[in-house]
Amino acid sequence: MRISVSGRNGMMITDGLRNAALRSLNKVEKFFTEDTEARVVLSVQKNNQIAEVTIPFKGMIFRAEEVSDDMYASIDNVVDKLEKQILKYKTKLKNNFAVESIRFDVQQDYIKNDLSEETEFEVVKTKRFPVKPMSVQEAILQMNLLGHNFFVFTNSDTDDFTVVYKRKDGRYGLIEPTI
Repeated sequence: MRISVSGRNGMMITDGLRNAALRSLNKVEKFFTEDTEARVVLSVQKNNQIAEVTIPFKGMIFRAEEVSDDMYASIDNVVDKLEKQILKYKTKLKNNFAVESIRFDVQQDYIKNDLSEETEFEVVKTKRFPVKPMSVQEAILQMNLLGHNFFVFTNSDTDDFTVVYKRKDGRYGLIEPTI
């Protein structure tokens, strides 16, 4: 697995941080092939030490983020989160997505009992609503009025379905389809 470690907001990546990230990611490296890329982004906001790991492949993305007051703890915890994601959804990934780049030949005693595997995703509610064309600013206003964290709308500039969402840092993000 190829691993890149970078800093955000001017954070300098020391050799110690880089080595800690590489050493921790060895735990999930066994699930992926050598050509899989993993991106580690380390940042500091106020007193929070943030570690983010993103592993994209075959149209899917594994992503985890961990915040603590110690960067080394954040790195270890974010990799633990990723490992739990992979193990929790291993059957779904193997059966439904025919993902060949993930190897699941892990020893059975390695898989912890507290990781209950979901065999089916249960939809408990379906909502239907009219989608009207609007600007991004209008969609953000509507989302805030509703008190939601995301809002689906038709972008009046592009005529595409678009999702606006509130980020953890209080700013806004936009998800737009590509063809």
